[in-house]
Amino acid sequence: MNKILATIIFISIFSACPSIQANSQDTNNPAVDDQPLKEALSLPDWFKLSFLDIKEDINEANRGRRGLIIYFGQSYCPYCKAHLNNNWGRKDIIAYTRANFDVIAINVRGTSTVIDIDGKEYSEKMFAAHYKANFTPTLLFFDDTGKQALKLSGYREPYQFLAALEYVADKHYRNESFRDYMARAEQAESYGQDTLNSNEIFKAPPYDLARLVKQNPLAVFFEERRCHSCDVLHAGPLIRTEINSQFKNINAIQLDMWSSTPVITPQGKQTTAKRWADELALDYAPTIIFYDESGTEIIRVDSVVGFLRIKNVLKYINSRAYRTQPGYQLWRSDELKKKSK
Repeated sequence: MNKILATIIFISIFSACPSIQANSQDTNNPAVDDQPLKEALSLPDWFKLSFLDIKEDINEANRGRRGLIIYFGQSYCPYCKAHLNNNWGRKDIIAYTRANFDVIAINVRGTSTVIDIDGKEYSEKMFAAHYKANFTPTLLFFDDTGKQALKLSGYREPYQFLAALEYVADKHYRNESFRDYMARAEQAESYGQDTLNSNEIFKAPPYDLARLVKQNPLAVFFEERRCHSCDVLHAGPLIRTEINSQFKNINAIQLDMWSSTPVITPQGKQTTAKRWADELALDYAPTIIFYDESGTEIIRVDSVVGFLRIKNVLKYINSRAYRTQPGYQLWRSDELKKKSK
């Protein structure tokens, strides 16, 4: 498919994003009630029944000229529910997915054995940690040659998820980043205010992050103008005192991810906000990336995020749990076990 035709199709996908009649959530609203679910989720019956031998799953999908999606989820996850209802609850998205991919599920807290592509064995939860599935749902996309083409962390709205499916199925990743692919179509439908949202937690320029990161952990907010999801973040979680107070010992800055604002990265490299965002392969606004005192990335939040998720991430950072835990989900599992005792 040529790029012009792909752009036309994608813009039409972006514009025609109807709500799911069977679901009360507004699929055009990125906000998610992220209270844990009271009832366990059921997975779609069209998911592939897998022995969790990933290489064999990829080979079997490839024999049918399809790719493979690994869905990392958990039973009481509200973001998983939003994805299963708003994306894989739509007949058009289901049809397109099944025509181009097999889908297998991994429980990020599960104990079943998974055999990775290289033959190494993991429990489900360690396999999730290995692939840094910090948030659920996380989706790994493999194309019909077995190449890992894309990773989506967290819940994405239907227009973005459709774009991700088409990006991999039509092999656009061979020619451009998902960031650039998304940006071409989003320019036609952007809405919101013409300036970035202000917040007292943000440090003023100049942005010498190599200096700031030596003092405390660092949070870099990559945002953009006319960004509805950014507006939702600032009008929701970031207006709450219990969230803002967590930034007392975290240095936070805000960058327009398309701007030429000068930045010295946590590793000491002089660049601009746009070039840095390109290098980081950012494809969602707002994206929040946390760095430790050595300038190493700890975790990034690059999907729809609500109050509880950002609260837990800030607790993970402020407790310095990232120094001892191999992954965020393993830390969360331990935290829940402590509460249940």
